[in-house]
Amino acid sequence: MSNVTRFTPFSHLARFDPFRTDDWFKGFWVSPFASAMDAAPQIKVDVTENDKSYTVRAELPGVKKEDIKVNVDGNRVSISAEVKQEKEEKKGEKVICRECYQGSAYRSFTLENKVDETKAQAKFDNGVLELTLPKKGGNGAKQLQVK
Repeated sequence: MSNVTRFTPFSHLARFDPFRTDDWFKGFWVSPFASAMDAAPQIKVDVTENDKSYTVRAELPGVKKEDIKVNVDGNRVSISAEVKQEKEEKKGEKVICRECYQGSAYRSFTLENKVDETKAQAKFDNGVLELTLPKKGGNGAKQLQVK
C-alpha cells in the first residue's frame, strides 16, 4: 500500500506575510539549478548562557580546523570559515549539476555582556565548533537600594 498524504490547498496562505517581498518572485524566471547555486551555507549556532559564561555551538560540516577564524571583540562574536572542495577531474565525464558549496561562510552576533577574551576557549570536533566565552566581571546588573 502506498503512503497517503492529505493535500491542503490553502496551507501556503497561512504562512503568507504581505510585508515580506523577497518571497513574492522566488523562483520566477529562474532555472532549477540557479536557485541552488546562490544559496551560500549559513553557520547555524546554538547559544546558551549561565551566570559566568556563554557557550556557543556552531555547525561547520566539511570544514577543516585551520580554515576557521573566530573573533571576539567586547560583546561581538564573529565566526568565519572557508569551505574548500578538492578539484576532481575524470576523463570523459562532465559535471551536470554541482550542489556542493565552495566558498566562505560568515556569522556574527552580539551578546548581552562583554566577553573576557583572555579566558575564551574554542574547540572543534566532528564538524562542531564549541566556544566557551566567560563574561567579564563588573558588567552585571546592579540592584539599587531606594533610600
